[in-house]
Amino acid sequence: MTNVLWLLLGVGLLTVGGEGVVRGALAAARRLGVSPLLAGLVIVGFGTSAPELVVSVKAAFDQQPDIVLGNVVGSNIANMLLILGVSALIMPLTIHIKSLRRDGLSMLAATLLFMALANLYGLSRLDGFILFGVLIAYLIWAYRSEREHLDDPVAELHQAEANEYENLPLSVPLTLLFLIGGLALLLLGADRFLVGAVGLGQMFGVPEAIIGLTVVAVGTSLPELAVSIIAAIRRHADVAIGNVLGSNIFNLLSILGVASILQPLPFGGRLLAVDQWALLGVSILLLLFLFFGLSLSRLKGAVLLLVYLVYVVTMFFTQG
Repeated sequence: MTNVLWLLLGVGLLTVGGEGVVRGALAAARRLGVSPLLAGLVIVGFGTSAPELVVSVKAAFDQQPDIVLGNVVGSNIANMLLILGVSALIMPLTIHIKSLRRDGLSMLAATLLFMALANLYGLSRLDGFILFGVLIAYLIWAYRSEREHLDDPVAELHQAEANEYENLPLSVPLTLLFLIGGLALLLLGADRFLVGAVGLGQMFGVPEAIIGLTVVAVGTSLPELAVSIIAAIRRHADVAIGNVLGSNIFNLLSILGVASILQPLPFGGRLLAVDQWALLGVSILLLLFLFFGLSLSRLKGAVLLLVYLVYVVTMFFTQG
């Protein structure tokens, strides 16, 4: 019972903390005159991945590599199947071909890069620097290309992501409170969340990799879920899809990059044998769904949710 309470408390703190950091950072960016384009591309991208980042760094320091890798792989799978599936059921989602070509193919490239590096000897510190370096290069390339064409659909998408956040703090003290308070909640939430998640896994004899792929992954993906559902309700379909594609890129390049720089991550077990291939297969499935029709209908959304259900159920019946 205690583990469940820690888990729920951790989820709540991570969600509120992540929201606080994003809103504080966006308010600070507006005060400093940062463009909505850059804010949407960087702040929203990093901000919605903040729970995954803090939890993964904590798990890396605690010598729990399966939690780190399972969190990122599981979060990306949940983003594509669970979050976009739910969002598409609320409102059919569409995306512009230019956004799909760049962010969609970049997500696939980041997935393949992760697999190529991790399948050698796990993720070393050098691999971490490579992943994070690729992220910086991607952000510079994306920002420069979008700044030159502000009326481009991709640029408009990232500006819209920043504009999804309303009622930002107006005063400097309140902005600092959101930033510092949000970060404190993230740190505390990560600690309690991992205590509850790992404790539950030990109680029921569930391997850490599966805990990372399911409980930790879904719990840390709540900010993406909230942004995508709100965007779908507001009929901002491109924001819902763009949020997921961008989040997956950040998860693979920034979270695994930072975590493996701090602590090399061995890669094996079911993550190596099964789940990395599931991630690649789901990425290809989503891109095929999007390229054919540039949309996710309610039927496609239902298929994505069904695939996720089968994946999770199968995982617990094939523990190892």
